[in-house]
Amino acid sequence: MHADPSELYSCDDHLDLRAVAPRLWQSRVSRADAERAPRVVERDGESVWVCEDRVLGGSGRPRNVAALTKLSAIGRAGIEDDGFRPGDPKLRLDDMDRDNLRASVIYGPLALGLPIREPALQSACYAAWNDWAVEEFNAVAPDRLCVLAFLPGHSPEAAAGELERAARRGHRGAILDVFDVDLGDRSWGRLWAAAEATGLPISFHIKGGTSARLSYQIGKWQSAAFATLLPLQLDEPLAVMTFSGALERHPRLKIVLAESGIGWLPYFLMRMDLEWRNLRDKIDYAPAIPPSELFRRQVFATFEEEALGAELIPLLGADSCMWASDYPHTDSTFPNSLEAVEEALGKLPAADRRKITATNCARLYGFAGAS
Repeated sequence: MHADPSELYSCDDHLDLRAVAPRLWQSRVSRADAERAPRVVERDGESVWVCEDRVLGGSGRPRNVAALTKLSAIGRAGIEDDGFRPGDPKLRLDDMDRDNLRASVIYGPLALGLPIREPALQSACYAAWNDWAVEEFNAVAPDRLCVLAFLPGHSPEAAAGELERAARRGHRGAILDVFDVDLGDRSWGRLWAAAEATGLPISFHIKGGTSARLSYQIGKWQSAAFATLLPLQLDEPLAVMTFSGALERHPRLKIVLAESGIGWLPYFLMRMDLEWRNLRDKIDYAPAIPPSELFRRQVFATFEEEALGAELIPLLGADSCMWASDYPHTDSTFPNSLEAVEEALGKLPAADRRKITATNCARLYGFAGAS
């Protein structure tokens, strides 16, 4: 099969909790866990997800449909959505065709927060999600759909074990909530070694609720301020993975900084290199090679629209950058992704544009067809 050079590979799209089938966990966890696992109940006339003793968010179409239409790329495109459209693989494929996407890497609810406190319950629920993703979503079009596996964050052993199980089941990659783990703890080397052995990349995704003072508040100025700060959340995980030695000790580990954008990264790599040169002979550990080289060897940054993309990407290297649609979120380029890509990347050489919008993603996740 010859690849269509205009087809796009999106490395970061979403399936949020609101669009998840209401009985996903109830149909897959044990009877003993069913009453504590994520489930949908009716409260004050609205369907909401609850888990343990907390409300996690709404299910399906919200009461304020106008707000959904304004904030969702699906609604802006004038497409009918009952709230569950992104969770229907066949309708998802329709939207991918509409936007000229050949393949989509999809982040489930863990990307933005799926808090489950009790370790055994967390492991059971994440495993249930991973099985559902392989059996009922990705299986509809395995050469095009890639819902990522969830990794439990309560212990390195649990995360590594689930990654190995997910790889055996056919997953192409996984996501770890890095805001709930101590990446500097060397015991997490168990997970990094498993990622090397399986060949599955590990994603670190931006997340709501990590700011001490700001939160996303629909219709208020705080939403713009919070959204502006979000990509910068990944600076600390990147610095820790670099200076703790995790990347150097595991040279075949591949990390994806999901929705990091690229604007801040050239400065940040320069800053890490500066501190490495200044301090490497004065601290208890420093990588043998500059942090910027470790980044280019093992890290991928994803972005949607970057006005300065043509100027900044050469500073990082096209091999380290991957484009994303971010469907169906507010910032998504759907359904005009080809135009968005041309505007952001049109000044780059054709070979670099192809790497960023197709080849890098296809190779990292094992999709066929891109060239």
